[in-house]
Amino acid sequence: MSGGTIIFFTSFIPMKVQVLLFGIARDIVGQRHLAFEHSEPIDVKSFKQALQDKYPKMNHLSYFKVAINQEFATDEQMLNEGDEIALIPPVSGG
Repeated sequence: MSGGTIIFFTSFIPMKVQVLLFGIARDIVGQRHLAFEHSEPIDVKSFKQALQDKYPKMNHLSYFKVAINQEFATDEQMLNEGDEIALIPPVSGG
């Protein structure tokens, strides 16, 4: 079979994760949880940047932790389909 063309089809399925919001992060977004979709694999650092792009007031937070499936995550850790992500802002009190 010479001269033939091979065409590969790929289906686009966005990655979806559930995001739980606490404290000031919940106040900024205006809800306790949201669904986050992304077109390709994404790490925690890029995820935080995407949230800050969508919710610019998140930039006012000097710092917040991210947990993936109830374990604190590093900025380099990758998100996976179906993960539960928690945004945990600084807590103060006395």
